[in-house]
Amino acid sequence: MTHFAEAGPLAGAAAEGDEEMALEQLRQTFSERYGSEPVLQVISPGRTEIAGNHTDHEGGHVIAAAVDRAVTGLFRANGTDQIHLLSEGFGEVTVDLGDLDPREDERATTASLVRGMAALFAQRGFVPAGFDAACVSEVLGGSGLSSSAAFELLLAQAMNALWADGALADDELAMMAQRCEREWFGKPCGLMDQAAVALGGVQHMDFSKSGVLAADGLDFDFGEAGYAVCIVAVGADHAANTDDYAAVPAEMQDVARELGAEVLSQVGEDDVIAALPALRASVGDRAVLRALHYFREERLVAGRADALRAGDVDRFLELTRLSGASSAMYLQNVSIGGSSEQPSMVAIALAEELLGGRGAVRVHGGGFGGTIQAFVPLDAVEGFCAGMDAAFGAGACGVYGVDHEGARFSWL
Repeated sequence: MTHFAEAGPLAGAAAEGDEEMALEQLRQTFSERYGSEPVLQVISPGRTEIAGNHTDHEGGHVIAAAVDRAVTGLFRANGTDQIHLLSEGFGEVTVDLGDLDPREDERATTASLVRGMAALFAQRGFVPAGFDAACVSEVLGGSGLSSSAAFELLLAQAMNALWADGALADDELAMMAQRCEREWFGKPCGLMDQAAVALGGVQHMDFSKSGVLAADGLDFDFGEAGYAVCIVAVGADHAANTDDYAAVPAEMQDVARELGAEVLSQVGEDDVIAALPALRASVGDRAVLRALHYFREERLVAGRADALRAGDVDRFLELTRLSGASSAMYLQNVSIGGSSEQPSMVAIALAEELLGGRGAVRVHGGGFGGTIQAFVPLDAVEGFCAGMDAAFGAGACGVYGVDHEGARFSWL
C-alpha cells in the first residue's frame, strides 16, 4: 500500500465516526433544502503534485497523487431542466440546462463548472436532466490542492451515474473536466489535476500525446521510508492570481512558437539554448527562464520516478530540492502580481530552517501563494508543523495521506 504518513493526530482524513456524522449532517441539509432524500453519493478527493511543476500543459511528465481530503456530494434527479447545487459555505447555484454555452459573466464561478460539465455530457450524446445536490468540501479553495478539479470530478461522476449509467471511464471524465475548466471556468490548466483526482493513488503521468492520458501507478511508501508529506497553506489564495498562473503556460508556449512548435515538449533544450539571443529579444528573459525550467524539471521528474521505483528516498529528496530551486529561481511562480508579496518563499525559507538540512521542501502546484510541500522526517513532524502553524496560523500545516480510489460514486 502506498501512503504518505502513518496514522496519527496530524494525519489523514477524519475518523470513521466523524465521517459518518458529517455525512448524516449533509443528508439532513439535503432533505431540509429539497424536501426529499438523496439517492447518490459522490466522493472526489483533492490532489498533491509530487513532481513536475508546470510541465503537464507543455506535454511533459508529472508525478501526482489523490489525497485524503475530499469533496462529498449527495444527489437526486428532480424531474426538471434545472440543476440546483447547494455548497456548504458558498450558497446555492441554479443552472438552466437549456443554455449550456460558456458565459463570460460566469467565468471562475461554480455555475460555470456545472454548466460546462453538463455541456460536455450533452456533446457525448447523453441527455442532461435536472438534479438537486448538496456538497461539502475538505479541499479548501485556493489551497493548492486543486479544489476546482475535485469539484469538476464530483460533478462528472454524478452526471456519469445519473445520465450515463456509469458508462464513461475515469480517463475520459478527467479530460472532460480539464476542458470544462479551460473553456467554461477560464483557467488554462493542464491535465495533471483532473487526472490525479480521477485515477487515485500515486501516478507517474505522461502528457506527450494530446488526447491520451498515460499513467503508471507508483508503489512507494513514504511512511515506511521515514517521511511524512506535509502541505502548508501560506495564507494567500492563489485562486485570486489566475492571471499570474496563466502567464506561465503562455510564456512557455511563446518560446515554443518562436521555434515553430506549439508546446515545449515539441522542441529540444538545445534548440532553445542555441536561439537564446533571439528569444530574449522577442519574448523576454522570464519566458526563456521558464522554458529552461521546463527541460530541467522534465529530467528531475524522470529521476524522481526512477528513485521511487527503486525505493531510494535519499535520491528522491535530493532531486526534489533541485526541483524546488528551479521553480523558485527559473519558473518564478512565487511572486504575486509583480508586488513584493512572496508568501511561498517566506514559507520555504522558514521550512528549510525548521528541517535543518533534512528532508526537502518545494513550491507546490501552480504557485503564486497557495501552498508549499515538505517531505519531513517522521521524528520532526510535530515540531515542523508547530513552527509553520506559529508563522502562518493554526492548522496551516497538515500531513496528507493517499486516496487510492479517486473520484467515485455509490448509490444509497
